[in-house]
Amino acid sequence: MSKNEYKEKDIVISSRVRLARNIRNLPFPIYLQSDSAKDIVEVVEKSINDKNNNLTPFNKIKVEDITANNKKMLVEKHLTSPEWGRNDHAAVFIREDERVSIMVNEEDHIRIQCILDGFQLNYAYDIANEIDDLLEEEIRYAFDEKYGYLTACPSNVGTGMRASVMLHLPSLTLSNQMNNLMQTLARFGITIRGIYGEGTQAMGDLYQISNQTTLGIKEQDIISNIHSVAKEIIKRERDLRYEVLNNNKTYLEDKIFRALGTLTNARTISVEESMKLISLVRLGTDLELIDQDIKKINDLMITIQPGILLSLYDTADLQSFDVDKLRANFIRKSLIKNT
Repeated sequence: MSKNEYKEKDIVISSRVRLARNIRNLPFPIYLQSDSAKDIVEVVEKSINDKNNNLTPFNKIKVEDITANNKKMLVEKHLTSPEWGRNDHAAVFIREDERVSIMVNEEDHIRIQCILDGFQLNYAYDIANEIDDLLEEEIRYAFDEKYGYLTACPSNVGTGMRASVMLHLPSLTLSNQMNNLMQTLARFGITIRGIYGEGTQAMGDLYQISNQTTLGIKEQDIISNIHSVAKEIIKRERDLRYEVLNNNKTYLEDKIFRALGTLTNARTISVEESMKLISLVRLGTDLELIDQDIKKINDLMITIQPGILLSLYDTADLQSFDVDKLRANFIRKSLIKNT
């Protein structure tokens, strides 16, 4: 990561590149027979784990072997999609550092995904592309000379690539500018989605900025477009932060310290409320109004999600737990340690 990209970590949470691929002469997963679906899982496993390559080992998880809560946890960690868990023959291969995952038999036969901290779109693409090349040594992809990679959803035809950055935009949200921004970007083939992508809402003022267009454009051009748009949004967000800080510091401090006070004292709290308040604490940390570890704040935003939170507790009877109570306790301990 370059020095300039590292500086953007006050606003850029993560960068993601996802490649959708299908196998030539096979129906898309929705029409796939169980034997063929199992064969795809096996060939992917052979490509990434049974060959002499430099890749870190991947762990295989079959959807039929895990609980509903663990499916939820994988979605919350951005390792799979909600759609993946609905296919009985799906599997996912997850690299040990959980930065790379390969979903098999989701909407497409194969979806390669790389997520990195901060503003690292080019590096994320390089990693995803390396795995794509490795798989292609064993697999003949469905590819058309005119249209490019063929995918289950027409909106992915072409490069089959979605590039996105997760941005923390509390100032743009508080100033009610997000709707106008969404409408403006839509005209340029860029979409703004919630924390878990299409069809989800923003929580904690976190938004995914990603490309809508995959046909008739090269991969590097997609990344360049997202990079340029993200830089402009980052500038807007940062300008607004310092405008409020300079013109109404007491108002901003009051919101931030009230948020910190609630989080460090609450005995029960929902995920929606906690994300909203943690967003303010993160803003205060970025502006050096309070002293918290920004990486721990980022991790906290992930860990307090229901599936991940419950996975931390070793019990067979998850229903007996009051999740909102567990969340409040977990947040208090995390923030008081940093205070």
